[in-house]
Amino acid sequence: MQAGAKVVGRGPTRPDETAFLGLSEADLTPAVQGAIRTLLTEVDDLRQEVSRLKARLNQAEILADQDPLTPALNRRALMRELERIRTFSHRYGSPAALVYIDLDDFKSVNDRFGHAAGDEALRAVADRLRSQMSGPDLVARIGGDEFAVVFGQATLAGAEARARNLARSLESTPIRFGEWSAPIHVSFGVSEITPDLAPEEVVARADAAMYARRRERRS
Repeated sequence: MQAGAKVVGRGPTRPDETAFLGLSEADLTPAVQGAIRTLLTEVDDLRQEVSRLKARLNQAEILADQDPLTPALNRRALMRELERIRTFSHRYGSPAALVYIDLDDFKSVNDRFGHAAGDEALRAVADRLRSQMSGPDLVARIGGDEFAVVFGQATLAGAEARARNLARSLESTPIRFGEWSAPIHVSFGVSEITPDLAPEEVVARADAAMYARRRERRS
């Protein structure tokens, strides 16, 4: 083919389609041009499919970490975050604490108003807790009527003070569902998140502190 000859076929290729081969349009037959167009189209389609798969994977990861009832993390995600915070604390000496929160006598809400009302109450509690968080703080539902709050930048004393404020906030307004209204009462316990404590032990210590506080209040 003579230099400068014009290729007749399925239309001109885009300048960038063959540049990476070091070839000009005049060097390619119509069949080769068509094959390159097909290949580039398939590459574009593959890129779009990869983007869609990444989006679906991200959504699946979010759902895997979220409690199915409330807008809070589940226990699995909480344990992972506690491990991450423990590593961060070991590296930078940053204080952090976990608050274990239990709704007192919550079974009576289900017994009196039904499980739909109980589910609504749990969602409302999670919403109230999340509204009090900031920065590195997070909220998780451990199971049943038990929640955990992680204060990412708090000493034990600071976490105790914030936990008391959370309890007052939760108890200040009854939970409403349709025509019923039920007061919320909570017990809580606090544990530091330190490099020497595994996530399960942090939760167990806060749980034990919660039960000790409840027994002291009721005695």
